Amino acid sequence: MKKTEETLMEKIVSLSKRRGFIYQSSEIYGGLAGAFDYGPLGVTLKNNVKNLWWKMFVESRDDMYGVDAAIIMNPKVWQASGHLSAGFADPMVLCAKCHHRFRADHLEDKTKCPECGGKLGGERRFNLMFKTNVGAMEDDSSASYLRPETAQGMFVNFKNIIDSFHPKFPFGLAQAGKAFRNEIAPRDFVFRSREFEQMEIEYFIRGSEWEAEFEIWRKHMGEWLDAIGINRDHVHEVEISPKDLAHYSKRTIDFEYEYPFGQKELYGLAYRTDFDLKNHGKESGVELSYMDDTTGEKFIPHVIEPTFGVDRTILALLLESYTEDEMNGEMRTYLKFFPRIAPVKVAVFPLLKNKGELVAKARQVYDSLKKEIGVVLFDDNGNIGKRYRRQDEIGTPFCVTIDFDTLADDTVTVRDRDTGKQERINCGRLPEYIKVRIS
Repeated sequence: MKKTEETLMEKIVSLSKRRGFIYQSSEIYGGLAGAFDYGPLGVTLKNNVKNLWWKMFVESRDDMYGVDAAIIMNPKVWQASGHLSAGFADPMVLCAKCHHRFRADHLEDKTKCPECGGKLGGERRFNLMFKTNVGAMEDDSSASYLRPETAQGMFVNFKNIIDSFHPKFPFGLAQAGKAFRNEIAPRDFVFRSREFEQMEIEYFIRGSEWEAEFEIWRKHMGEWLDAIGINRDHVHEVEISPKDLAHYSKRTIDFEYEYPFGQKELYGLAYRTDFDLKNHGKESGVELSYMDDTTGEKFIPHVIEPTFGVDRTILALLLESYTEDEMNGEMRTYLKFFPRIAPVKVAVFPLLKNKGELVAKARQVYDSLKKEIGVVLFDDNGNIGKRYRRQDEIGTPFCVTIDFDTLADDTVTVRDRDTGKQERINCGRLPEYIKVRIS
């Protein structure tokens, strides 16, 4: 890792904590590896991403159905899906000297410990499922697992959706939610963690049409990158070789982002064939087929699966938007979020916090914007310059200042985050002015 790249990650981690985006989980007790908490700005940013995804892929379409499946499921689900077999395991090696564990496929030298130089033992397969027990007894009969992906919750609800909604073919199920993997070596901030969030779609198609549908979803994933503000030049489509494909996949493309620690997976697009529905139908004894009312054709659908990692998206957005420049002779740092996903849309300032009439007017403007815009901050801490820098650093697109001219002519100063340009806008026009620029 180059020093400049290392410094960028350090800056992102520092800013995330300082400004309330992401904290180390259980930090007062020394933390827990691979676990992170999202602070007020982080959870808002995450929700903005998830809400935009839901609007784009579910609410705006007529062929998509949302579900929210349980995190703990009948363990037979994972037997049928193949997750309890060796197919869902990573190669692990143990250092004989420091006893640290490493993923063998992440090491250049599989004989020497990268931390202490000690000798590494032989590889063994390590299943990534988090095991738990359901009920009062703690034995094999009560064993269950935290889900390692959200996909299976959609497959096992396939028949419920068919029976409840009789969807026209093709159609999809969508879900956003938590998943858990007992990673051998979590690292790189929120990129590889043990608890993470996914946004996934299972799109059911005829097997003969998979190639065309695959290309359609490849296009949609590019449109998503544009919508949230990730430069496509920083994302590379990598075809997964047949020998590296997951056990359920006939074709997979990884969308890899240029992270400071290397080009790594951001999203995935897989053709899962009819593997899941066929296996669940066989193991459960419940028929999981689709009947076309028009043609009378009855068949087990095949599946195209676009997968979007929420936490990796947040990290990519922080890296993508992080900007340093000079303004008014001073160096500044700002997050150049698209306004639609910025956690705070507008900040409202009274010019002076000790002038009651300015504070009262600022509160009035703040209340009107909050009703119309949503997440708005009231900031009267420090001088105007410091407030601008603070809002720049959290990515607030617009700052509104109430000054003595406001009391005279009912206009305010609106300052643009990216350019620093300021305009005088009438208070009555302000909500619509901000709405247009956010959209």
